[in-house]
Amino acid sequence: MNKVYKSILSVSAAAIVAGATLTPALVNAWGDSDNGRRSYTIAEIDEGKLGDRITFNSISDSKIGDEKNFVGAKVAGTRVDTWNADTINVKDGETYTIRLYVHNNSPKGEDAVAKNVRATFSIPTTVAKSQTIIGYLDSSNATPNRYWDEVTLNASENIYLEYVDGSAKYTNDKMGTVSLPNEVITSGATLGYSSLNGEIPGCYAYDGVVTIDVKVHSSVAAKLSKVVRLKGTKTWSESVEAKVGDEVEYQIEYVNLLAETVNDVMIRDVLPTNVEYVNDSTYLYNSNYQNGVLLKDNTIATSGVNIGSYNTNGNAYVRFTGKVVDKTLACGSNQLVNWANVTVSGSSIKNAVYKDDASVMVNKNDETCKKNPDEPKPTPQNPVQDNPGTPTTIVTTGAGTIVTGAIGAGAMVTTLGYYIASRKKLM
Repeated sequence: MNKVYKSILSVSAAAIVAGATLTPALVNAWGDSDNGRRSYTIAEIDEGKLGDRITFNSISDSKIGDEKNFVGAKVAGTRVDTWNADTINVKDGETYTIRLYVHNNSPKGEDAVAKNVRATFSIPTTVAKSQTIIGYLDSSNATPNRYWDEVTLNASENIYLEYVDGSAKYTNDKMGTVSLPNEVITSGATLGYSSLNGEIPGCYAYDGVVTIDVKVHSSVAAKLSKVVRLKGTKTWSESVEAKVGDEVEYQIEYVNLLAETVNDVMIRDVLPTNVEYVNDSTYLYNSNYQNGVLLKDNTIATSGVNIGSYNTNGNAYVRFTGKVVDKTLACGSNQLVNWANVTVSGSSIKNAVYKDDASVMVNKNDETCKKNPDEPKPTPQNPVQDNPGTPTTIVTTGAGTIVTGAIGAGAMVTTLGYYIASRKKLM
């Protein structure tokens, strides 16, 4: 999955509808929009105590146990029928399946069809040793019309959760297993019985299960993404072809994933030998500078630049221009890799460094190469100092568009609001 699409997927349910419908901070385990629905036994349902009402996930002795615990987790790929309904201990690098059980409790079948049934997951977007995923179930004609439950993933170290792209599924007896859109972690996904039309009749014959996969990453404090393009073009990518003399534009995106404000975020770029920095070409984009501001110190490729302070999920873009030169180019294909580094510090982490790279591909086939066609060609490589190490790959599934920032050492947040830092906006 390319970097642009990863950024699209990084908008969380909490960011999309917080303050309107999703209220994770106020949720304690299970809940509903009626502030506490009653439970029923199967015998009470059979006796008609539910009446004509359509109600979801309220049976206390259901086939999954108490249906109010309808969100659970287990290690992905394991054939375990018992889900961890409240907590599960997790490990770095492992993938976990999250389940949301769906059951219209009415015994009246197709005479009690729930309408506009949707499922949504709220996945935490920050770093912590304990991460709680909340699952929401909605129906326009059910009472209550919104239900939620949660499962907590615990680790011995700070972790960050990545939603696995394309992993959302819905399974029932009629359709088998069908795919759900990635919007299940943003605006929600429509469910159904015979099709995904939002309609689910009452009784066990029509129940189903929504699942998604999340991957656990440890010690993540920031997301850093690096892309490049030929100057004058519009398409960003992780690699671009160029000639000696061409100018290329690099773009670095930073997102704060800590659950706290960080100050004095430092961005530095390590240029390869055959790319030279173009003076007065570094621009910063954030909520204070939505149209960009020129950074005149020209230190992006030396000591780095201080891009200010950022709240949780705050982000910024830094752009600058490089020129392709021939200092040590080998005949044939040359891959000029350059690395972006971000250094962040906070109360929970100190001087954490994250990296990402982009490449310029240069094919050298000039007269100097033609004069000695039989001489062995050296293997293209960058000097050791050009490669700071293996990059930390951060795949984010959190809100990356709520931005606050200011430039300068010790500068604190000065602007509140939303900055939609889309690729289109920054073209």
